[in-house]
Amino acid sequence: MMKPSFKVVLLAICAILLPVAGYSAAPSVPVANFKPSRVEPSVEQRLSEVEAYINNKARATDETVASKISGPGPGHNAWMMTSAALVLFMTLPGLALFYGGLVRKKNVLSVLAQCLGIAGMVTILWWAGGYSLSFSKGTPFLGNLNWAFMNGVDAMPNPDYSPWVSQNIFFIYQMMFAIITPALINGSVAERMKFSAVMLFVALWMFFVYFPVAHMLWSTDGLMSGLLNPSAKIPAIDFAGGIVVHLTSGWSALVLCLILGARRGHGREPMPPHNMVLCMCGTGMLWVGWYGFNAGSAIAADGIAANAFVNTTLAAAVGCFGWGFIEYFTKGKPSVLGLCSGAVGGLATITPACGFVSPNAAILIGLIGAVVPYYACNKLKAKFGYDDALDTFGIHAMGGTLGSILVGFFASGKINPNLVTDVTRANGLAALVGNGLWLMQLKAIVICLTISVVGTVIIAYVVKMAVGLRLSHEQENEGLDIAEHGEEGYIL
Repeated sequence: MMKPSFKVVLLAICAILLPVAGYSAAPSVPVANFKPSRVEPSVEQRLSEVEAYINNKARATDETVASKISGPGPGHNAWMMTSAALVLFMTLPGLALFYGGLVRKKNVLSVLAQCLGIAGMVTILWWAGGYSLSFSKGTPFLGNLNWAFMNGVDAMPNPDYSPWVSQNIFFIYQMMFAIITPALINGSVAERMKFSAVMLFVALWMFFVYFPVAHMLWSTDGLMSGLLNPSAKIPAIDFAGGIVVHLTSGWSALVLCLILGARRGHGREPMPPHNMVLCMCGTGMLWVGWYGFNAGSAIAADGIAANAFVNTTLAAAVGCFGWGFIEYFTKGKPSVLGLCSGAVGGLATITPACGFVSPNAAILIGLIGAVVPYYACNKLKAKFGYDDALDTFGIHAMGGTLGSILVGFFASGKINPNLVTDVTRANGLAALVGNGLWLMQLKAIVICLTISVVGTVIIAYVVKMAVGLRLSHEQENEGLDIAEHGEEGYIL
């Protein structure tokens, strides 16, 4: 009879030797889930894969062939990480300084706090479900929650959006757009809205306005996603957010400032910017960051990104010079505020078109982005008396809306081959380029404008009932920095 200790040793030896000899009590992988190993690619396939990477095309290998570039493409990924950082740079500190310099000294910290608070909160919302609702497949109006909490979102690319960029980097890049969009709204309600009201309003607005609009225009099954959805009922285009970012935030800003009411003393006492140096620095940061915003929206370091980069520069320059020239011609002096406003107006107007139009078209779009926002900020606002404190509506709503219409006239398949693909032929977009696309753009604008306006009205009154919208007379006179944050921007 074998001793117990000997039995243990014998069993251990069997456990080691039997698998080596090819025997096993059960297969390590269930037969139903067994996947044959991929074969090695041929030289031709390896070369095709390299060409696909360089040209930002779909991969040349499939599930049966092992790719030698199985993960993200380093060049495209590096550009998208850089672009994501540039878009965050637009909000922190670009927009914060731009808006901070335009308010009165007693309210400068309130603007910075709002930008910071929104950046933190929207990041959490994006992780929890915002990304999934915006970009996963669901209905034509909203995605599902399959990617909530970044489930399945890792360093491997999602070929629906890019064959060469990590999905987690795409997640981060799009998150930066989600951050700056509601932050823009703050410009219209600066110097009088409660911090708690801002945070609650933005949280609700993201779910009822931003996530649905982003899904409808930018997802693979969105109602108006002309480039990605072969079944899109309204095949519209928006390269970098003329509708998704500037139109939604700008029109929501107008509605919210009307509901909130004007600042105390508005129209009776001067309320000049307290620090144009900060405003100028913020403008420069916005301009620089906008390269990530626009050229990064190619989701690749390719020729389309290069064209968007050039167009962004030209439109910003023409907008800046154009606004200054109008002031010089009408007032005798070009102001720094006017030069800054013109640059941002040109940038906002070229945004939906930058990856679809020629440089010459970008010049014209930039000029229009100076003239029309100038009129809106200096004439329209004075005529109707609304207190859009920092001209969010005048610049972003006007610029984003105009640019989204103009791209319908100037978009070219020669500039952007993605306008003429099997997807765009299936949904009709290819046939509309140069032949009535502006009508589809107009339909998309009306739908998204309606969602923004109606959504803002409902959310604003819900917030008003829940926490109230604005501070008391005394707190507003004291300044939001002390009243809301217990701090001062300057201690001199």
